[in-house]
Amino acid sequence: MDGWPDGPEITLPAGDVTEGVVRVGDTVRRPHQDTSAGVAAYLNHLESVGFAGAPRYLGRDERGRDVLTFIDGEVTGDPVEPWAATDSVLPSVGWLVRALHDASVGWTPHIELRPSTPGRPQPRLPDGEQLLVSQRDVTPQNVVFRGGAAIALIDFDLVGWTTRSVDLANTAMHWVPLCDPLDRDAGLADIDVVARLRLLLDGYGDAAVTSTQLLDAAVLRFGAAYDSMRWNAEHLGGGWARMWAAGAGDVIQRRVAWFAEVQPDLVRALR
Repeated sequence: MDGWPDGPEITLPAGDVTEGVVRVGDTVRRPHQDTSAGVAAYLNHLESVGFAGAPRYLGRDERGRDVLTFIDGEVTGDPVEPWAATDSVLPSVGWLVRALHDASVGWTPHIELRPSTPGRPQPRLPDGEQLLVSQRDVTPQNVVFRGGAAIALIDFDLVGWTTRSVDLANTAMHWVPLCDPLDRDAGLADIDVVARLRLLLDGYGDAAVTSTQLLDAAVLRFGAAYDSMRWNAEHLGGGWARMWAAGAGDVIQRRVAWFAEVQPDLVRALR
């Protein structure tokens, strides 16, 4: 086993899409997928530039599963636990995403990150902004904390091309969160959207992504989500189909309508 630990398997929380993830000693075993080669290439790049906030890719075990290093720390469940819903965590989340982007700028993968599939909706990205590869799924359940600060990202299955502003808008969607109040977890029902968005932006550094860029990117990100989610549900099935059946499309449409209503106020408040 190339020196990897053997022993009991501890089931880790299932994500929305990927199931069968377990911990064995100080490693994580994940089902091998058609995106695994792209994930491995990206994680190897991050290791080569000294980015410490991601697992290391180690190879495949005797059952063909991808083997990664386990990152110890706290990860919230779903719904978001009270400690992860506090305003105080947001600056470190922004800082972590900024560090990931800085480590990714200029990297061009030598392989296709995701299989090309005819008809699959493509992300909407802003004109004129530099492209970069990123994890693209900075949900509360994919961030590891220590001592109340975000220190690492996990679950790189959605790795792909994006921009700083779109990836930060996607992060804000999950962490502020930017959604219709009807769809917020109970612990986030009475949030100050402007204050939380500012904390995330300040953590990232608004010289790199301005509030205007973030809000414009959010329009692109939210507007593309419905077709993308529906395509995934119809063609990939599994967790995508379960989320769609549970009403993900309605959540997306409510988000788009809510954001169109509040965006002018956010623009003024964040100047």
